[in-house]
Amino acid sequence: MADVAALAGVSHQTVSRVLNDRPNVRPATRERVLAAVRELDYRPNAAARMLVTRRSQTLGVISFDSTLYGPAQMLHGIEQAARGAGYFVSIASLRHQDVRSVREAVDRLRDQAVEGIAVIASQTSTVAALARHIGAVPMVTVGATAPGRLPGAGVDNNVGAEAAVRHLLDLGHATVHHVAGPGDWLEANAREQGWRTALEARSRPVPDSLAGDWSSRSGYEAGLRLRHDPSVTAIFCANDHMALGVLRALHEIGRRVPEDVSVVGFDDIPEAAFLSPPLTTVRQDFGELGRRGLGLLVHHVEVSAPGRGRTTVDHRQTAIVAPELVLRASSGRPPGR
Repeated sequence: MADVAALAGVSHQTVSRVLNDRPNVRPATRERVLAAVRELDYRPNAAARMLVTRRSQTLGVISFDSTLYGPAQMLHGIEQAARGAGYFVSIASLRHQDVRSVREAVDRLRDQAVEGIAVIASQTSTVAALARHIGAVPMVTVGATAPGRLPGAGVDNNVGAEAAVRHLLDLGHATVHHVAGPGDWLEANAREQGWRTALEARSRPVPDSLAGDWSSRSGYEAGLRLRHDPSVTAIFCANDHMALGVLRALHEIGRRVPEDVSVVGFDDIPEAAFLSPPLTTVRQDFGELGRRGLGLLVHHVEVSAPGRGRTTVDHRQTAIVAPELVLRASSGRPPGR
């Protein structure tokens, strides 16, 4: 820093004010300092700065299975929002969501002095594993909320599923079959509950749901079990990839979509509009989820930062992103209507 000050012809304190983006520095002086920084390839000592400020300007993110469209998009939204808020991001990507893996990830991130942690939570075990760390570091969930435990940002999966099922019932279908996601996923449970609620509200039969694992293969296997039943005229899938598998199973025996069977998905993946036929689905804005979750986390980090006093976090605080039903050609009236 002394070398930068000497080259720019200013004091050490002026260099410090410029590097910390403080006011009361003339534009010409600021430009001279920045030019000297570039010429000398100066990099502030982050460790030394953290010792002085007691802040790392780093946030941790715990993610799972970033090969899935939703988690990958949420992670991207979190990273973009963190950069915009002036924070670095340290990512811990886990293959499993068991209690031990989650706790070890939190411990590793805390060892890196992160100021807060965003968790792309999807399973009940994930939320349970986080309970031990509540209060130790600001923490939020993204993707699935855990009311009463941690603040978080999530899509209203119940509302989205209900809208999809009501749409099919309004078209004249007697009932709607469901290809569900994994039973230990919070989103899958909420979407199945929304499906059930919509049917019960209209006093319609509630068929047994078929369990999938979010993959197109599991959707195809569920479709194989449904495709020969002539009473099946409408299928709601808990995500678009499983809906793609159902479409394939129906196509193989010549059951037309939507003339014979209507199919609706959830997520609105980029390919949904280009399937044959284009898929009716429930859109959720994953990028907005990431931004909302990061915004909550930054708020809790800032209010509990050194020198600002520690503020009690309202664990009931959630940011809910409304889903949107997107109507396309895969849903229509049942045969004979």
